[in-house]
Amino acid sequence: MQVGSALAYRGIPLQSAYCASKHAVQGFNDSLRAELLRDDPGVALSMVQLPAVNTPQFSWVRTRLPRHPQPVPPIFAPEVAARAILWAADHGPRELNVGGPTWRARLGNVLLPGLLDRMLARDGYDSQQTGTPIDPSAWRDNVDRPRDDETDHGAEGVFTDRARSRSAALWVSAHKPALSAAGLLTVALAATGLARRLR
Repeated sequence: MQVGSALAYRGIPLQSAYCASKHAVQGFNDSLRAELLRDDPGVALSMVQLPAVNTPQFSWVRTRLPRHPQPVPPIFAPEVAARAILWAADHGPRELNVGGPTWRARLGNVLLPGLLDRMLARDGYDSQQTGTPIDPSAWRDNVDRPRDDETDHGAEGVFTDRARSRSAALWVSAHKPALSAAGLLTVALAATGLARRLR
């Protein structure tokens, strides 16, 4: 199981190193999957692509931005990511896209990559910052030493009031077989009803 990001498929400004690492994990996962299919087809390999998650990293990342960093909204609670990872570990899907933003980023990058480039050039900087200015003399990052070496700050960041605790896209992905069966049944019943009316 690998944990990735929507940014494995769509790079954004201010995140070049992060996006490059997620692209690399995606490529590694695809290569490993092909090798496993040849050498040990009984092993399932899943990749969970996450949306923006409210983690503490945005309060101690090294930054040169004028305002406090934030994940690109909409932001999801860490529990959404945990549920998705657990579900993928239990069910072994090839890939699990968590959250509508992940689906939109992937689809937009396939259909309209040039438009996304222009939108991100226009909005990508502001969408990754809050309105709160940073005091560079008071900001302490975790590059040279951990921020939580004395206190465990947990998995949740400072955006709890804005973080979504559920993902409809995850629910749909987790219930895909049942939803597909219900959809087919609905189509069959509608076709049967239409056939009776036409007689």
